[in-house]
Amino acid sequence: MRRRIYWLLPDLASARRTMNDLLLARIAEQHIHFVAREDADMSGLHAANVLQTSDVIRAAEMGLIIGGGVGVVAGVIAAMFPIVGDSPQWGVVAVLAVLGGLFGAWSSSMIGSSTPSSRLKRFQPAIEQGQILLMVDIPRSRIEEIETMLEAGHPEGHFEGVEPDIPAFP
Repeated sequence: MRRRIYWLLPDLASARRTMNDLLLARIAEQHIHFVAREDADMSGLHAANVLQTSDVIRAAEMGLIIGGGVGVVAGVIAAMFPIVGDSPQWGVVAVLAVLGGLFGAWSSSMIGSSTPSSRLKRFQPAIEQGQILLMVDIPRSRIEEIETMLEAGHPEGHFEGVEPDIPAFP
């Protein structure tokens, strides 16, 4: 299980030094993510992707639940009033629940991909001022070690907390 540490760094040079230090501490590049303004130069940094910067996962989960629920209701109605035959066709409930869940997850994820992450909302003013947000996903056992390393090596940065549970997908 990994935890996500947040750090705000003042500029690109500091972010590059921090990334190098994390790589030397044997944190894989795939677990290091940087977020900056859209016009910022991110060369040499592992920029966060849409999964980390948007609410696509949360939106897909909600769409799956709501779409599945609507599919169940539509399936019950369709089963109660069959088009073919006289007896209720309960298999329609399962089929429409699955189809509704898939359609709900797909359509909601399209909307969620364009919605900024609610987890990153508190960092938006600092990012707009030109600071760079570092998100690093590390095992629980290394949290104190990495925090100490970052505090000692990068006093210009600001520790912004630990996310208790990061999404497993991104």
